[in-house]
Amino acid sequence: MISDDLMDIFIAQQVSPIAVVKPKGNFDSVSVSEANTRIDALVGEGIVNFVVDLSDTLFLGSAAMAMLIALLKRVRALDGNARLVWPQRAAAQHVLKLTRLDRVFEMADTVDTALANF
Repeated sequence: MISDDLMDIFIAQQVSPIAVVKPKGNFDSVSVSEANTRIDALVGEGIVNFVVDLSDTLFLGSAAMAMLIALLKRVRALDGNARLVWPQRAAAQHVLKLTRLDRVFEMADTVDTALANF
C-alpha cells in the first residue's frame, strides 16, 4: 500500500486478470505519481484490465484525469480495458461529466458491476 497525507493508493482486489485501484481523498498531481508507479508495476506483471474505483475520491484534479486517459490508451493498446466507478461526491461526478470522461470510459455504480461487465 502506498500512503501519504492526501491519499491511499492500493489494489483493493484483484480478480485475474482485473486489478481494482481505489484512490481515496484528493486524486491530484501529488497522488498521480504514486498511482502511476503502482499501475506501471501491474502492467509490467501482465495485468491489462483495470477498474478505477473513484467512490471515495473527494476531488479529481487535471493530472488525475490525464492519468486516467493515459491508462485507458495504454491498456487498450495491449488489448485490455479500464473502467471507472462513479465517485460518491457530486463535485467529483460533475468533473467527469463536464470533461465528458463519463462518455470516454465505461462507468459503473459499484466495483462488482464494473467487474461483471468485463
